[in-house]
Amino acid sequence: MSAIDRPLSLFDIAGKSALVTGASGAFGQVAARVLAGAGCKLTLTAGNAEALDEIAGICRDLGAEVTTVNARPGDQAAAEAMVKGAVDAHGALDILVVASGMNKVARIDEMDPATFAQVMDANVTQSWLLARAATVQMKAQGGGKIVLVSSARGLLGHPAGYTAYCASKAAVDGITKALGCELGPTGITVNAIAPTVFRSPLTAWMFEDNPEAEKVRAGFLTRVPKGRLGEPEDLAGPLLFLASKASDFYTGHILYADGGYTAG
Repeated sequence: MSAIDRPLSLFDIAGKSALVTGASGAFGQVAARVLAGAGCKLTLTAGNAEALDEIAGICRDLGAEVTTVNARPGDQAAAEAMVKGAVDAHGALDILVVASGMNKVARIDEMDPATFAQVMDANVTQSWLLARAATVQMKAQGGGKIVLVSSARGLLGHPAGYTAYCASKAAVDGITKALGCELGPTGITVNAIAPTVFRSPLTAWMFEDNPEAEKVRAGFLTRVPKGRLGEPEDLAGPLLFLASKASDFYTGHILYADGGYTAG
């Protein structure tokens, strides 16, 4: 029977092997829970051992088979070890979600070059290293799904000291598009999710009911057609789409989860 007649089958990723890096972070936790709930076998990585154990426990409670790697993808060997860990534990690597990264906010005349390089390394070089390691494995398998994490700031600037972050996410967009072209014939798709502000420990203050938060939120929402900030649930659908057969004809795309923020 055609997938047109059974459209939900396009989103079935049960039994797939998924690697989520930065699984203790805001987006990484969402990705881990979504993939666990969809029936994936998970390999979760993060530098924070306690937070990694916590999200692994949540995913196990959702019924997922989970292995963990307490490390960051700081170099080629680490990235390759993460991919190998997923293959050793679950027999393959079908889905890679690169949710590891960082932001350091400072105006350009106050940011030292080492900080700029640190952000670029965490967001750009490590994304490239993980995509490279996954590509080797996925080519051998005949296909796979690579999902990188960008931001609306990869497209739009910010006045409050985001030169490193904006530059790094623009570079992630470039990697996504270039790999989409390069890997098109291989059966590997490469796409990126680009959120705007969504609820997380770092942004929780913007959701609070106090004059300062309300002022900042009101100013920001004048540019968001949907009229609200993002919730973790808003990232679940796009991630499931990009990780599943439903997106087989989609590659090199930046999917903005932003309530229309980048449209205007």
